[in-house]
Amino acid sequence: MIEWIVILLIVAAIASLLGFRGIAGASAGVAKFLILIVLLGILLLFLFGIVVFA
Repeated sequence: MIEWIVILLIVAAIASLLGFRGIAGASAGVAKFLILIVLLGILLLFLFGIVVFA
């Protein structure tokens, strides 16, 4: 999933440089959403890991 985030951020940067604001905004939005999912997953794994070891 991190690979998709990097790809979408690169697409957003290139589209922004070329003037495609709609595509840049859409790919940046999807990348933000995927970053949120990854961070929530890491947080849940961390919390459940502490509960298991406690």
